[in-house]
Amino acid sequence: MKAPAETSTKLPARPVDAVVIGASAGGLSALSALVSGLPRTFRLPLLMVQHVPPKGPTQLVEIFQRKTDLAVKEARDKEPVHGGTLYFAAPGYHLLVEADMTLSLSQDEAMHFSRPSIDVLFESAADVWGDRVAGILLTGANEDGAAGLEAIKQAGGLTIVQEPGEAEVPTMPLAALQRFAPDYILPLRDIHRLLRDLE
Repeated sequence: MKAPAETSTKLPARPVDAVVIGASAGGLSALSALVSGLPRTFRLPLLMVQHVPPKGPTQLVEIFQRKTDLAVKEARDKEPVHGGTLYFAAPGYHLLVEADMTLSLSQDEAMHFSRPSIDVLFESAADVWGDRVAGILLTGANEDGAAGLEAIKQAGGLTIVQEPGEAEVPTMPLAALQRFAPDYILPLRDIHRLLRDLE
């Protein structure tokens, strides 16, 4: 039987070097709730896959530059990962992290009909950061991210799932909960509080 997840934001005593976040339908408002109010001094990098159409520019960077004091960028191939920065996966490219702490973009096959795929980012982060990464899975309409978040759990990292009852589209959080017991199942306000405590 799966152990119950925490519903409070009491953190385990373990360091975190990076945060990876995945969302699909409803993700923009959810992510806005998470990053709004994070201080400019927030030290961790935030790597985000938001499912978007594969062609054409998005306005994610422009939107979130108005919502947070963090640096906001679209990820570029070979770019070093810096703290205090929110990186968005580029449309049509998977986002990965390399062992030398640089970003990598890939046009490999779509997963769950998605490129960028949340699973690809999460599994990459688990390989590189191991038990020093936190993964957050938010609202969404398919199962992308569930296997990747489980990989973070198996690597010893911190796993957080948005409370399905709060999610605009609960399919993605529920898919994760059907696979394993994450460390936390929380509403957005408590995930935001946890993020502040992580840094």
